[in-house]
Amino acid sequence: MKAVVYSGYGATPALTEVPDPACPADGVVIAVGATGVCRSDWHAWKGHDPVVLPHIGGHEYAGVVVTAGPEVTAWRAGDRVTVPFACGCGRCEHCLAGDAQVCPRQTQPGFTGPGSFAELVAIHAADANLVALPAGLDFLTAACLGCRFATAFRAVTAHGRVRPGDWLAVHGCGGVGLSAVMIGAALGARVLAVDVSAAALDRARQLGAETVVDAGTADLPAAIGEVTGGGAHVSVDALGSPALAADSVRCLRRRGRHVQVGLLPGGPVPLPMDLVIARELEIYGSHGMAARDYPAMMRLVADGTLRPGLLTGDVIGLEGVGPALAAMDGPGIAAGMTVVSLAE
Repeated sequence: MKAVVYSGYGATPALTEVPDPACPADGVVIAVGATGVCRSDWHAWKGHDPVVLPHIGGHEYAGVVVTAGPEVTAWRAGDRVTVPFACGCGRCEHCLAGDAQVCPRQTQPGFTGPGSFAELVAIHAADANLVALPAGLDFLTAACLGCRFATAFRAVTAHGRVRPGDWLAVHGCGGVGLSAVMIGAALGARVLAVDVSAAALDRARQLGAETVVDAGTADLPAAIGEVTGGGAHVSVDALGSPALAADSVRCLRRRGRHVQVGLLPGGPVPLPMDLVIARELEIYGSHGMAARDYPAMMRLVADGTLRPGLLTGDVIGLEGVGPALAAMDGPGIAAGMTVVSLAE
């Protein structure tokens, strides 16, 4: 099969021929219809998230099952599916409780093994990890669900517990942040978007943000407190910045909830724990979403309440993956998610 491979951190990825993946006994092999190019793929390519080299990245994808292992009971060849980026083992106490996203033996195609920047990708524990695609949902749109959109959905709904009329502050308007803006607005929240990029803030307004604030504002928490009349009910760091993480906590009103989604590869981050205590704030980490939790999101996508297709930007072929990753070294852009299309 064809796949995009890099042999060293930061080395130019090359489109090359590699052996087809073997089908796990409890898994499937999926013919990739589309796959997103995500900031997390960039982190792996740069070595911030170590992988075994040489490596095939890619972790947001949708496609068609071509082979199912003998232990698989719920899926067969021809099924249209997507997959969470964190796949549980399907057998441990966490998976059995429905929390595959924190499975200690989880696999992550594109990180723990070969990913979806390829014509085929193998998935373990298929009965626990695959998600059926609604008939009307195309691969390009579905490709953005497995990481940024599902992660934002769970952050806003399960951890943030956003209700109509709540103020939701979203720090960082990249893929996850813009997804959170769309989801929060669709659920009736009053969304305040924070970023240094005017283009990103304009895009956030288009997707439902009621107001925006420049992240370079001298006293960002105070500015958010003034706009929201006392602070946000829920605040999400969707970028992964020590300064934004701290400001996300500081901008909360009493009994507010901070959700950390953005990766923080630089190590420990000091947070204002005095405010956490005094205001009885809640702090959550959010790591994707298990397959069992997809139906609620899929229903909102199917009925048009959520429109993840609006987040799609450039559509490229596999040969464009290397340049797309390299482009992430520069300033962020708000044009939308780059998606690789492999469907004929």
